[in-house]
Amino acid sequence: MHTIDDSIAARDVSRRRLLQIGGVSSLGIGLPDLLHSERVAAATGEKSRQGKSCIFIVQYGGAPQHDMWDLKPDAPENIRGAFKPIATNVPGMQICEKMPLLAQRADRYAVIRSMQTTNGGHDGGMHICMTGDRQPTQRTPYFGSVMAKLRPTTANIPSYVWVQNLAGDVKPWYHGGGFLGTAYSPLRVGKDLDNPSHPKFRFSAFDPLAGCTVDRVGRRETLLESLEGRDPLGTSEAQSSFRNLQDKAIDLVTGPDAKRAFDLDFEPKQERQRYGMHPLGQNLLMARRLIEAGVRLVTVVAFTGVPPGQKFKNVQTWDMHGVLYKPDDSIFGSSAYGLSWALPNVDQAVSALLDDLSDRGLIDSTLVAMVGEFGRTPKVNKRGRDHWPHCYSAMLAGGGIRGGVVYGASDRQAGYVKDRPVMPENFGATLFHGLGVPPATRFGPDGFSEQVSQGEPVLDLFG
Repeated sequence: MHTIDDSIAARDVSRRRLLQIGGVSSLGIGLPDLLHSERVAAATGEKSRQGKSCIFIVQYGGAPQHDMWDLKPDAPENIRGAFKPIATNVPGMQICEKMPLLAQRADRYAVIRSMQTTNGGHDGGMHICMTGDRQPTQRTPYFGSVMAKLRPTTANIPSYVWVQNLAGDVKPWYHGGGFLGTAYSPLRVGKDLDNPSHPKFRFSAFDPLAGCTVDRVGRRETLLESLEGRDPLGTSEAQSSFRNLQDKAIDLVTGPDAKRAFDLDFEPKQERQRYGMHPLGQNLLMARRLIEAGVRLVTVVAFTGVPPGQKFKNVQTWDMHGVLYKPDDSIFGSSAYGLSWALPNVDQAVSALLDDLSDRGLIDSTLVAMVGEFGRTPKVNKRGRDHWPHCYSAMLAGGGIRGGVVYGASDRQAGYVKDRPVMPENFGATLFHGLGVPPATRFGPDGFSEQVSQGEPVLDLFG
C-alpha cells in the first residue's frame, strides 16, 4: 500500500523531472555524491577491474623521529631522549625499545629516515603531507581523492574513507575532493571519542534519511520503476548510468554487505583485542575490513586514545609539546601526549595490521604508510620536542615494498637530512607508484591539465 506522498509522487513526477531533482534523494537516500565517482568512472571507461589499495596512517601532530625510527644513542641526553634502541629481526637495523612487536617484524617494512618538508605548521604541513605537494592550493586533492578518481573500486562501497577526524588546528580540506569535486571526497567515520573503539559506536552513514524506513525505500524503488516504465523517451546511456547509481545507493541502504564492512561486531573478540581496544587499534581493524571489502584508500588518523582517568582533550596525539596533562607532562611519560602511552599502542595496532594483512593474503595488494606532517626538534625542552620540518621519518609496508630496508640518513642529531632526501613530491610519487598509478598520469577537472605527482618515486624501496 502506497502512502499519500508516494501517490502524489506517482501522479505528478515524470521520469525526466525525477532525474533532474535526483532520483536517489527522492528515495530517501542521501548518497549521490558518495557514489558519483563510480558512475562517472563506468561512463568513461576508467573503472578498474583489479587494483591495489592503501591504508594511510597519519600521525597528526608530527611524530618524533628520535624516539621511533631514528634513535641517536650517542647524542647528548637532551637530544637522544629517554628511550634506548633495540635490535630488530633485520641485522643492523634498530628502532625504539617501546616498539618490540614491530622490531620483530622489521623484515616486513621499510623506514625512510630522510623525509623533509617546508612547512612547520599543522595546517600547512598536513595539507602538504596529504597532497604530496609543497605548494598545494586550497583545491589540491588529497591522495584518496585522486585514487577514487583514477582507480575507483569495483565493489559497491565508497572508494575513499577517512577514519577519525582531525582537530581544529587544520582547515577541513580533508572533507572535500579538491578540484575533483565532492564526488571524490571521503566518507568520514568517527569523530573524537565517537569512534569504533567506543562500546556504543554505531556507523550510520548508510541509514535512510530521517523518516524513511528501509521498507519505504523499497516501495519508492518500485514506484520509480513504474515511472520509468511509462517513459516514452526510452533509455539513453546517461539515463542507464544514472539508474546504475540509484541501484548502488539502494543496495547500500537496504543490503548488508557494505554496512557489515563497517561493523566490528562481526570480528571475534580475540581479533579486536589483538589490535588493541584503543582508537588506533579499532580504527586500523576497520581499515582492514574496508580494504577487504574493496575500498581503495583508507586514511586513519593515528589517535591512540586517552589513558584511564584522563579527560579527552583532542585527537592530536603526536603534538608532543605544551603537554596538556599534569603532573605527568613529559613527552616520554604516559599521558595521552606521552610516548610511553602512544608508542605501545602503535606497536600493538600496526604489528597486528601487518600480521592480519599477511594472514589474509592482502599484504602484496595493500600499501601501508605511516607518517606525520613533519618531525620534532632535536633538542628536548621543557615543552617536549617542538615542530621540525627539516628531517623526519616514515614507514612503508606491503604493496611491493621491500622489507628490512632503511632508506636515507639524518645527521648525528637527526636534525637535518644527510643522505638521499625524500621531499613530499617524492613520497607522493612513491605511493602512487606502489598503487599502480604512474606519477606522470594526466588528470584534472578537464581530464588533462594536472599531473598526479611532480615527484619521482623512490624505486629502491620496491623489491
